[in-house]
Amino acid sequence: MFSCDDKSDFNLYKSIDNEGWKANEKIFFEFDVKDTISPKNLFINIRNNNEYAYSNLYIITELIFPNKTKVVDTLQYEMADKTGQFLGVGFTEIKENKLFYKEKKAFPISGNYIFNVRHAMRKNGEVNPIEFLKGIQDVGFSIEN
Repeated sequence: MFSCDDKSDFNLYKSIDNEGWKANEKIFFEFDVKDTISPKNLFINIRNNNEYAYSNLYIITELIFPNKTKVVDTLQYEMADKTGQFLGVGFTEIKENKLFYKEKKAFPISGNYIFNVRHAMRKNGEVNPIEFLKGIQDVGFSIEN
């Protein structure tokens, strides 16, 4: 799915297999930047359902610039409140979470950028990542004015 409106410069979702988001599976988004002056807000968009068994989400992101410079971040987001209610928006079992990635970011150079994200979820006391993270239906990336 792809959409643009007055507010969005880029908005794309990618579906996750029904078996779950595989450990070390990177979800890729490519986008072109022409405007190197105006600051933008960058979001990671997550659609989850009731199969998601955790109150938070750990992810590792990578933003690759046209000159091949990379910025890697490890991020944690709350997905549910203290009572276990999911924080996202939605009237059905599917909740949509719009998570800030970068706020008021001006891209330093024009050209083709690549953004990727993978989950970094682990069970308590375990070193290896969860092999198939269930309950995440779609992962998206958006850039807004």
